[in-house]
Amino acid sequence: MTLTLDINVLVARTDVENAHHARALKAFDELLRGDEFVYLFWPVVVGYVRVVTRPGLLRAPLTLAAALENVDRLLQLPFVRVAAEAPDFWQRLRAVAEPLPARGKLIHDAHLAALMHQHAVPTIWTNDRDFRKFDGIHVVDPFAD
Repeated sequence: MTLTLDINVLVARTDVENAHHARALKAFDELLRGDEFVYLFWPVVVGYVRVVTRPGLLRAPLTLAAALENVDRLLQLPFVRVAAEAPDFWQRLRAVAEPLPARGKLIHDAHLAALMHQHAVPTIWTNDRDFRKFDGIHVVDPFAD
């Protein structure tokens, strides 16, 4: 099985003040023991660094060095793969965005949905319900009871 992670899952794992921190740690423990491949897409990686280093979003934002080190540790895990846009990305983005039609912040989610389709990643761990709007995307909320 392959899956990807949304920014909110990575942030919850990092931010000890986050209401979902304990569940995010538990979810990552499950990943460490499982046999899934986890695809990280660059928009999520960059978004994670943006969020965790931004004063005002977290009570104790990370330094850039700490955020980058967190990413380095993730990328070194044997079951983590990084993927980016391939040549047909624009057509894939249009195919997921136009039917809704996506706009505003939903464009970021459409970007991830298009990458998921492009790399045959069917599942995303997130508590963002907007991903349920995209055909062919299976959403798992790792914070749900």
